[in-house]
Amino acid sequence: MITSSATESRLTWADAPRALLRAVTDDPAAPLAVAVTGPGGHGKSALLEALARAYRPTGIEVLSTVPDPAAPVAPDAVLLIDDAHLLDEARLRTLRRLVATGWQRVVVAYRPWPRPAALVDLVGALGRERQPLLLTPFDRRRTDAFLAALPESDRRPDLAGFVTEQTGGVPRDVERLLRGLREQDGAAVVPPVPPRPVVLDFAPDLANLAPDVQRLLLALASDVPLPPDLLAAALGREQQLVDELFSAATAAGLLGADHRLTPVVRRAVVTLTPATDRAAVWRRLTELQLARAGAVLPMVRALSAAGVASDCPAPALVAAAEEALAEEPALAAELFASATAAGHPATGRQAVASALAGDLDAALRLADRLLATAPQTERAEAAVVAAVALAHRGHLGRSIELYRWSAVPASTAFAAVGALATGQPAASSTAHAADTTASPPTLHTTAARLTAQGVRDSIGGPPTAALSTLVRAAALLEPDGRAVLLPDSPAALAALTALHCGELDIAERVLDRAEAGRVGGPLMARRHRLLQAWIMMTRGRTAAAAEQLSAVATAEEPLEARDLLFATTLQVGLARRNSDLGALRLGWEHALEAIVRHPVDLFTLLPLGELAVAGARLGDLVRVEPHLRQARELLGRLGDPPLWATPLHWSALHAAILAEDPAAADAHVAVLLATADDNRYAGAVAAAAASWVDVLRGVVDPVRVEAAARGLHDAGLHWDAARLAGQAAIRTSDRRAMTTLLDCARTLQGWPAGTGSAHRARAGGPEEQVVGAVTSAPHRLSDREHEVAELVVAGLTYREIGDRLFISAKTVEHHVARMRSRLNCANRAELLALLRTVVADRSSGAATSPWPARTVP
Repeated sequence: MITSSATESRLTWADAPRALLRAVTDDPAAPLAVAVTGPGGHGKSALLEALARAYRPTGIEVLSTVPDPAAPVAPDAVLLIDDAHLLDEARLRTLRRLVATGWQRVVVAYRPWPRPAALVDLVGALGRERQPLLLTPFDRRRTDAFLAALPESDRRPDLAGFVTEQTGGVPRDVERLLRGLREQDGAAVVPPVPPRPVVLDFAPDLANLAPDVQRLLLALASDVPLPPDLLAAALGREQQLVDELFSAATAAGLLGADHRLTPVVRRAVVTLTPATDRAAVWRRLTELQLARAGAVLPMVRALSAAGVASDCPAPALVAAAEEALAEEPALAAELFASATAAGHPATGRQAVASALAGDLDAALRLADRLLATAPQTERAEAAVVAAVALAHRGHLGRSIELYRWSAVPASTAFAAVGALATGQPAASSTAHAADTTASPPTLHTTAARLTAQGVRDSIGGPPTAALSTLVRAAALLEPDGRAVLLPDSPAALAALTALHCGELDIAERVLDRAEAGRVGGPLMARRHRLLQAWIMMTRGRTAAAAEQLSAVATAEEPLEARDLLFATTLQVGLARRNSDLGALRLGWEHALEAIVRHPVDLFTLLPLGELAVAGARLGDLVRVEPHLRQARELLGRLGDPPLWATPLHWSALHAAILAEDPAAADAHVAVLLATADDNRYAGAVAAAAASWVDVLRGVVDPVRVEAAARGLHDAGLHWDAARLAGQAAIRTSDRRAMTTLLDCARTLQGWPAGTGSAHRARAGGPEEQVVGAVTSAPHRLSDREHEVAELVVAGLTYREIGDRLFISAKTVEHHVARMRSRLNCANRAELLALLRTVVADRSSGAATSPWPARTVP
C-alpha cells in the first residue's frame, strides 16, 4: 500500500526549472523576467508556488494578480501570474507595459493555447531576456526519481513502468494515479487498470472543456485510426476548426503531442461521458466508415465494449462481421446475430461463422432453416455449411449429398473425397468427371481439386505422388485459409497419408504450417493438434503426446465425433504404451462409444487399428470385430490399396499376437509380405512382421531382427522398433546376441548404446522409459516373482500381497528388492515402469512357450 508521504513530495523538476529555482534561492533580489509554458497538469502552478516559497522569507512582496496601474505597489515586488492565457486583453497589455518599463521580477505562466495577440506580444517581450521555459512530461528517469520518495516496501518493480504507460508522464496524472493507489487498501500488486477514484479525478478537467472538444476526445477514445477528413465529418466541423480542437485538448493536458490519449485519460473519457453522447459519436464514425467502404470492425468493437452495439446500424454489423470472420469467427457469429436482431435477414455467412468457430449446433440449426426458406443463393451456402458440419460428425453420406446439391465451386471435389472415404470409387469418378464448372481457379477451389486428386492417387497411384499432391493442396491454403470452411483440411489428409507411408517428418511439418496459418479456423485446429499428438505417440514420445492431448481435451467446446474418436483412441494408445491397465480400461469404454458415433471410413483406419490392439490386450476384441469387418469391406471396394491397408494389417497382427492366434498372425504377415514392395513403410513393417512372429516361435536371428527394428525406426515407428529388439533380446539364449539387441533397443529408444538404467532414471521420467525399461530386463523373473509383480503393479501393499499369496510382508519386500537388483533398476519408479511392461508381456503371451511353426494361408 502506498503511504500518504509519497504523493505529498515535491515534483521532480527537469534541469531548466531546477536551475530557475536555484537562481532565485541564491539571489532573490536579482532581476527576473521569464515566461513559463506547458499544457495543463505539467506543473506551472507548482513551479510558481515553489518560486513564491523562495521569495517570501526574503520579505519581497509576492503578487499573483495583475496590479491595478493606479494602485500603489512596492517597487521590488515580484509578479507570479498563472494562467495568463485566460487573461483579457487589458490585463495582458498592463503586464506588457510593466515589462517594458523595467519591472524587476515578472514570471508569467500560460498554456500553449489559446494564444491571443496580446499574449504573444507579452511572451515576446519576456523572451528578450530569457527563452520561455517549457515544462515537459516526466521521462522514465524523472518518474523513477519521483517514485523514490515511496517507502521501500511500496517500491514495486513494475510500478514505474505502469505509471509511465498509463499517464504518459504527465505530472498531474502521475500524482493522481499514485494517490489512487495509496487509497486502494491492500494493493499488494499493481492493478491492471487505474482505480476508479483516479478516473473520477478527471471529471473537472472534462467538464471545463467545450462540447466540441469533448466530442473530439470521445472520437479519439474509440482507439481506432481516424483520418482527418473522417474526423472532421464526424464532428461536423471544417478541418481548420478541428485543428483548433486538437490544440485545445492538447493544451488541457488531456492529449499528447502525438494527438493520442493516454490509457488513464481514455478510460476517464469513456467512463465519465454520458453513454448516449458516447454512442452517438461512435455510431456516427461507424456510419461514415461504412459509407467510405472503410474498416468498421474497430468501431463496432468499441461500441460492443461500451454495451451499445445493438444501436449500431445492421449493415455496419454485417460489414464488421465479415472483417472479423478470418481472425475471430466467434465474434463474427455474434455480430451476424446482432445484425439479424436489428432487422437484417439471416444469411449463410452467419452459419459459416458459427461453423468456423466450432459451434456446429448453431451452424446446423441456421443452415437447416435457410435450406427450407432462403433464396437459392443462400440455400447453396447453407448446404455447404451443413455438409461440412455433418462430415465432422461422421455423416459422410449425407455430407456428399449436400455437396452435390449445392453445386458451388469446390463442392464436387469435396464430394469426391467423401465418396472415396466411404469406399465409393465409382461415385468419386462421376464427381470428378462432373467437376467442369466454369468457376474461377481460386486458391480454395484449386486446393479442393488437388485434395481430391491426392486422395485418388493414394488409392490407385504411387504414395509419393499422392503425398506430393496433398502437400501442394495444403500449401495453397496457408496464405489465406483461416476463413475457409473445410470438411477436412488438405493438411490433415496429407498428414494421414504421410503417417500411412512412414513419412512422419513430412506429416509434422505440414501440420505445423497449417496450425501456424490457422487453416480452417478453430474448427480445424483441434483436428490438426490431435494428429500432431498421434505422430508423437507413434514416435514413442508418450509424455509429449499426452500433454498435447490434454490441451485439446480441456477446451471448452466438446469434441465433434471425428475428433472424439481420435482423442479417445489416443488415450487408449498412450495407456497401452505406458502399460497402465487402469487407464486402458477406463479409456476403452469411451473409445467404444466414440467409434459407434463415427462410422468407419478411410480416414479413421489408424484409430481403428489401435483399438483392435487394445481390445486384444483387454480380451475384448470381439466388440471391435464388426468395425474391423466394415473396414475390410471398405478397403475391398477400393481394391485393397496398400497405402491404407498396410497399417491396419500391422495393427491386426499385434492384435493376433496379443490374442495368441498364430494362424491370424500368419495371415496378416502374408498380406504384408505381398505388398512389401509398394512403399518404404510397407517394406519395413513386412520385414518386422515376419521377424516378430519368428521371435515368438523362439527363432531369433540377431542380424535380421536388428535390421527389421531399424527399418521400423526409419519408418517412424520408434516404439515398435525398440519393442521388437527388446522382445528378441529376452528370448535369445545367446548372451552376445542378447547384448547386441539390448543396445539396439536402447539406441532406437533414444539412449546411447550401453546406457544403463541409472542414466535413464536421471534423464527422464518413467513414462518415457517404458519401452527402454523392457529392453533392459535380460533375466526372466521366477513364477513367484511374476505373481508378486502383478500385485505390485495392481497397487497392493506388501501386507495385502502377503495375505493374497500366503507369505509374510517381509518376504514380499525381499522379492521386490531382488527384482529391483536383478532388473538393474535405479529407483522404485523405474522398477514399477518395468514391472508394468513385464506383466503386460506375460499376459500377452510374451513369456509363454514358443508358437508353433508358421502356417501359410
